[in-house]
Amino acid sequence: MDFARLTEALDSKSYEKIADICDELMLQAAAEGIAYQDEWPYTIHFLGYLYVDDINSARFLWKAIPSTIKENRPELVAVWKIGQKLWIRDYGGVYEAIDGFDWCQEVRGLLAAFSDLYRKRMFQLLVSAYSTISIHDTAHFLGMNEEEAKNYVTAQGWIVDVASQMFTVKKQQIVTEQKLDSSKLQRLTEYVFHLEH
Repeated sequence: MDFARLTEALDSKSYEKIADICDELMLQAAAEGIAYQDEWPYTIHFLGYLYVDDINSARFLWKAIPSTIKENRPELVAVWKIGQKLWIRDYGGVYEAIDGFDWCQEVRGLLAAFSDLYRKRMFQLLVSAYSTISIHDTAHFLGMNEEEAKNYVTAQGWIVDVASQMFTVKKQQIVTEQKLDSSKLQRLTEYVFHLEH
């Protein structure tokens, strides 16, 4: 199989394209009757789904992988553990699953990018869900120790109350842009003109 497009996407760090490229290649191989299972980059395919937050497709991919391949690829089992933690919303467990395996060089870049993106998603979740939260819980959600969590969130404008060991969450201002459609402006002008005359 030719994985040139996939390699190019990995090299250019276009990780959001990985799942789609893998899906297309898999469909192409299946349509041509090529036996691809033994050489298929399941770990990268699975991480591609996780990167775009498509846990359902990742689960279906896992179910479609032959058991002999699952048994012979410990890295694939390790990436499945990340998917399981995401599925049950064990936010801290995701980081433990990421850190709990010695990943091959081919996967490290994508995995690091996923980890950073996941941390940003968790931070946005905390911002939208809490007005105050404990330092311990924040560290758990962000997969950091408490000191790292303090530094991370205070850089985002959160306030630390050392006595109560709590953060006051700084809500991000919602910027709304009003798009002015020329047809709406024309109708408004005609309406005002009609009222004045």
